[in-house]
Amino acid sequence: MLTPQVPIAKEGYPFIVFSAFCTLLAAILGMAAVAGVLLFVTFFILSFFRDPERFVTDNENAVVSPADGKIITIERVMDTRFTEGEVQKISIFMNVFNVHVNRVPATGKVMKILYQPGKFYSADSAKGALQNEYCATVIATPQGRKLAFVQIAGLIARRIICWLEPEDSVVRGRRFGLIRFGSRVDLYLPPDTEIMVQLGQKVRSGETIVGHLR
Repeated sequence: MLTPQVPIAKEGYPFIVFSAFCTLLAAILGMAAVAGVLLFVTFFILSFFRDPERFVTDNENAVVSPADGKIITIERVMDTRFTEGEVQKISIFMNVFNVHVNRVPATGKVMKILYQPGKFYSADSAKGALQNEYCATVIATPQGRKLAFVQIAGLIARRIICWLEPEDSVVRGRRFGLIRFGSRVDLYLPPDTEIMVQLGQKVRSGETIVGHLR
């Protein structure tokens, strides 16, 4: 199943328009070097807010990656903050060159959303995972399985955007938010989930299958 294509996330429009305006103004004023730098910045912003089409599996037991990036953690832990039980935790680090639109990993219903202000340490550090600002979404699948996906701010990323609300019904692969500019998303899965990814693997939001629910 292909999700509808939206080339650029709407949250990027103000940044793109402002940067393009400054580029044009510098060019009109004859500031060629400045215009060149600003043109590069404009293309970088366009790239950052890109929102490409993705192929989403129809397998009802599949859990897809909520973010583009690299797998930096796969571990079994006791989760006392979100799902309140033993989980398999997968952490995905997004650098500034990754697509930053996040997607729902599994079909279900939003049980709760937890927002916590915090610090802005490097998102790929243990300190950042525990102390940084985050927005956690907990959902229950139609089969009653509980899982959570957590957007975590980083050293550069200072703005978490989540479009979901409690009681929302969500579909695997649906866009649910983004993080500006570069950060991390943690995924908390039931302990018996069959994990399909490895440390260091690059994944694509809405497309890469990270696990199968049993």
